[in-house]
Formats: sequence, C-alpha cells, structure tokens
Amino acid sequence: MKIRKKPMMVGLIVLFVIAVATAVVLNLPTFGASATGSRLERIQHSPHYKDGAFEYPIPTPTMDPAFSFWKLLRAYMNPLPGQSPAQPLPVEKTDLKVLKGSEPLLVWFGHSSYFLRINGKNILIDPVFCERPSPFQFIGSKRYPGTEVYSADDFPELDAVILTHDHYDHLDYEAITRLIPKTRHFHAALGVGAHLERWGASPGAITEYDWGDRGTIGTDIELIATPARHFSGRGFGRNKTLWTSFVFRTNDLKLFLGGDSGFGPHFKEIGEKYGPFDLALLECGQYNEMWPRIHMMPEETAQAAVELKARTLMPVHWAKFTLGLHPWKEPIERVVKKAGELHLPLMTPRIGQVVMLKDTLLPTEHWWAPLK
Repeated sequence: MKIRKKPMMVGLIVLFVIAVATAVVLNLPTFGASATGSRLERIQHSPHYKDGAFEYPIPTPTMDPAFSFWKLLRAYMNPLPGQSPAQPLPVEKTDLKVLKGSEPLLVWFGHSSYFLRINGKNILIDPVFCERPSPFQFIGSKRYPGTEVYSADDFPELDAVILTHDHYDHLDYEAITRLIPKTRHFHAALGVGAHLERWGASPGAITEYDWGDRGTIGTDIELIATPARHFSGRGFGRNKTLWTSFVFRTNDLKLFLGGDSGFGPHFKEIGEKYGPFDLALLECGQYNEMWPRIHMMPEETAQAAVELKARTLMPVHWAKFTLGLHPWKEPIERVVKKAGELHLPLMTPRIGQVVMLKDTLLPTEHWWAPLK
C-alpha cells in the first residue's frame, strides 16, 4: 500500500507560507511593538495587569455573550441608512501655527482628536489624520468628506502629545511619525511607549502612565491618569497595553480627557476625587447593544458628565469615521436630548472652530441638523 505523501507535503508548505506571511505582516511598523525589558517589567508589576493582560476592576467583555459573531457580521454586511453623511461636513480651516496668547483654547478635528493651547503650551490629544483608522489604508471606514482638510503638517511645535490608548482611531502611525520631529514630549498609557519608540521617538521624550500616575507639562500643567473601561490592541493580542483617561489641570482650569470608555463606577469616583471639571470631553459614538460595556450609549455619556461633576460636556468620538452601527448623527442627537433633560450644558463646536474656553458663551450650534 502506497502512502500519498505529496498532498500532505503541499499542505505543510502552504501552512508554512501562510505562517511566514502572517509574521511578516504583523511585523510591519504600523502594528507598533511589544513591550520588552524594563517597560515590560513595569507592566507586569501594575496592579491592573493580571494573567498577562490589563483589566478593568469589574468584568468587561468586549462583546455581549448574548450576541454571536454571525449576528455581528450580518449587521456590518447590511449597513443602516444614514450611517455616513451624504455631503461634506462644514469644517473651518484654522491656521494653527498663528494661534497666540495666553487665553486657553481648543480646536477639535472630529472623532477624538483635538488641540489645546493652554498657558502658552501647544498640546495635541489622540492625533488621527489618516484616511482610514486601519493598519492598511486600502481597507476600513473612510473619513467623512470635509474632515480631510487637517493633517499632521498643520501643527506648530508641540509641547506635548497625549495618547489615551493604542487603537487605530486614537493612535495614527503616519501622524505620529510626522509629529515626532516637532513634539517635545509624549504622554501615553502604559505600554504604548513601545510603539512610539519603534516609530522613532526618543525614550527620554516619553512618559507612560498607569492609573493614578501623575506627570507635568512644563511647570504649570498637571496630568493625572485615571481609569477607563475599555480595551487595547493593534494586532491579534489584546490588552497588552493600558487604556486611560486623564485629569488635566492648571491653577485655574480643570479638564477631563475621557479617551474611550464604557460606563462604569469610575466616573463617580473620579468626580468625587478630582471634580468639579470645567469641561469633560467624553466619547459619544461607535456604540451598539452588542458591545455595551466598552462604549457608552449617548444617554450614558451625559450621565457620566454629571457623575464627573462637569460644568460642560463636549461629546467627541463622532463626526469623522463610521465604526459603529448607527446613523452618523444619532449620537449627537441623543446626547443633546439627554443633556437637556439633565440640565447639562453642552459644547458643540464645528470641526476646526477655535473655542476660547474661558468665554461665557461656548458654541452650541446644531450644525449637523441640516445635513443628511
């Protein structure tokens, strides 16, 4: 009896080629790098790192167990009407390099990227200016028309870039590589520094934060890393780096930079310990009942601002990419309604609009209302 070895050998060769190709792809710079050495040792000693991964204090599944992968796939294969805008968004093109003065200001670029000029310092949060928040620019949700007018080249010299976590819609490889030459210092969640170093940032220009860690920008701005209920990962592995929110405070201004987070008890704890806040920038978008623990419903966003003791809420994480399964305007419409019920002031600037944070009248225009 003859044993047919040739088909088996062909199968092994195919598997080997696939394994090598996968290894090559995952080694591309856009995927970043894994922590090693002293950085890995610090991660392993974090009280929030258990059994090889970071975790929120209470169970936080990425997907609700009641829903299957096949239901998720079907939902993405059958998009809802209005999931993306049918026309360009109204965007103001501001020359960021000529902004001067000591009055605190903010400029939002859609989704979760925004620029702060406070106490004379230029600060950029979660810069994403790529066409798609994806490891490959030929696949994934494309940014909305109009939002492409800003790029990493538009920024002046930066005193700080703040990075809440390493997801592609918050950490843009191309933007970071172009910002490194003009950035004095990076402030990032624990473990994210490995990505930055691989992309060319100097180790001395990176400060990483575990929850509870404190840092400074110059001598008059304090950062405090606070919890968030989310997850992390750029490749196949998840939760090898931390995700965080930040308390940002000066002598006369206090902001909450929310990053990404599902609703949880941490908001009330942060509000009681560090509040009240002049402004909370909180995610509002990319939610769904299939992943209710890692992103907030708009009504939860408003409630989180109340629990933070925020005087004003600015909803972010919308108006640039379609990553969730809802119409693009739904997040802002729902949070506006809930904020009204809670008597919570909202700030809703246009993309690119300069907002003077000490003004008594902050922008509240419903600029999205006439759009389809």
